[in-house]
Amino acid sequence: MILPNVTVVGAGLAGCELALQLASRAFPVTLIDQKPTQRNPAQSSADFCELVCSNSFRGAALTNAVGLLKAEMVALDSYVMRAAQMSKVPAGGALAVDRDKFSAIVSEWVKGHPQIRVVSETVESLPEARPLVLATGPLTNSALATDLQHRIGQESIAYYDAIAPIVSADSIDWEHVFVASRWDKGESEEERKAYVNCPLDREQYFQLIREIAAAEKVPPRPFESPKYFEGCLPVEVMVERGERTLAFGPLKPIGLVDPRTSKRPYAVVQLRAENAAATAYNLVGFQTRMVQREQLRIIRMIPGLESANIERYGSIHRNTFIDSPRVLDGFLRFRADPKLWFAGQITGVEGYVESAASGLVVALLMEDVYRGREPQLPPETTALGSLLRYLSVPRDNFQPTNVTFALFPPVETKPGRRHRAERSEAMAERALYDLKQWWHARQLAFERVPSPAATREPHA
Repeated sequence: MILPNVTVVGAGLAGCELALQLASRAFPVTLIDQKPTQRNPAQSSADFCELVCSNSFRGAALTNAVGLLKAEMVALDSYVMRAAQMSKVPAGGALAVDRDKFSAIVSEWVKGHPQIRVVSETVESLPEARPLVLATGPLTNSALATDLQHRIGQESIAYYDAIAPIVSADSIDWEHVFVASRWDKGESEEERKAYVNCPLDREQYFQLIREIAAAEKVPPRPFESPKYFEGCLPVEVMVERGERTLAFGPLKPIGLVDPRTSKRPYAVVQLRAENAAATAYNLVGFQTRMVQREQLRIIRMIPGLESANIERYGSIHRNTFIDSPRVLDGFLRFRADPKLWFAGQITGVEGYVESAASGLVVALLMEDVYRGREPQLPPETTALGSLLRYLSVPRDNFQPTNVTFALFPPVETKPGRRHRAERSEAMAERALYDLKQWWHARQLAFERVPSPAATREPHA
C-alpha cells in the first residue's frame, strides 16, 4: 500500500507529535514551520516544540485527569512524553521540564527522521496539498487566520493568554525564602524541594494586591476584546475579582509551613525551577500584562525577591481557536474538506499535554483512514477519548478546555468529598483498561503486519 505524503503546518507540540507518529508508521511527512526564519511574539527559541508559557506539564498522579492523560500517552508511546521524561526537572507532584533541553530533543528527532522533510516557510494561506494537517497552535499568524476564517465560513474565536515572569536564581535572597512542595509531595528529597516559597504576612499581601491593582498595564490594542482562558488569568484580572482571590488561587499557602516560624504564611508566591540546573525560576501563577517597569517594581516587593533580576518579563499574546464542534467532524477533519485535518490548541484543547495528545490521536486516525479502515476514536471512558469528544458536541459558547474528570462518563461511587479520590482512582483504572482493549481491537482490525511503533502493547 502506498501511503500519501502528509503535509503538517506547525512544529509545536501537536505538530511534532503528529509528524513523528506518522513517520514512525512509514508515512512520508512534510513539516512546515516559520522557524528559524521568523518567530511569533511569544517565541524566543529557534527550536521546535517550544514551551512559551510555563515549563510544567502539570500533575503526574493518576487521581487527576491530566496525570491520567499523560499515562495514556505514555502507553501509546508518545514522543512528547518520552522527551518530557528525558528532560524533567524536580517539581514535586507535577511533571516539569528543562524547556531548552525538551525542545532540543524533539527538534533533533524531527530533523533527523528520514521520513520527515522540514520546510522553513511562513504559511499565510492554507496549502493546496492534501492530506493536510493544520497544527499552528494558539498563535496562528494573522494572514493564515484570516484565510482560515474565510474558508470555514465563520469567524474564528480569539482570546488572549498570559505568560509569567522568570527570575534568575542568583538574584533570590535565599535567607528569606524556603523550599518545599505543598504537603511535602515528591518521591525524593530533591522533588520535595522543587519549589521556592516567598512567604507574605497579611500586611505584605494586601500591599502587594493594592500595587498590582494600581500598576500601569499594557493598553489593549484597538482590535482586542480580551477573553482570557480561566486557567491562565493575569494576576491583575484575578485581583479585580476580589482582594483575596490570589490568596485562594496561585498564592494560597495551603500545605506549606515556613520552617523558620513553624507556621503557615498568610500567602505564598511560589517559584518553580525552569531548568535542570535551577539557574532560573518561574513565578507560578503570576502571569501578567503589567508594563515591564511595573513588573520589576512589584516583583521586588515580594519577600526574597527584593533584588530580583528578571530574565523574561510576563506578557499577553493572542490565542486563536476554531469552533470545532460546528466546523469539524468527530475525527478533527474539516466537514467541507475531509482531507484537511486539525490538531492542537487551534481545535479548542488547552494546555501542552492536551495539544500533544490531539496530535497523537490525529496520527492514529489518519493511519486508520489511509490504511483503509474506519477511524476509531479511543473510548470516551479514557482521557484521550473524552477530550476529543468534547470537541464534537456543539454548544452555544464553545470555549477551550483542559482535560478534566468532568468530561468523563461517571462511575458508581459513594457521594461526598472524602470519596473523590476513590472516584478518580476508579475512573483511571477504567480508562487504562478500556484503552488497552481498544488498542488490541485496533491492531486486530488491520489486515497487515503492524509497523514496529504500532505493535507495542500499551502499559498501565
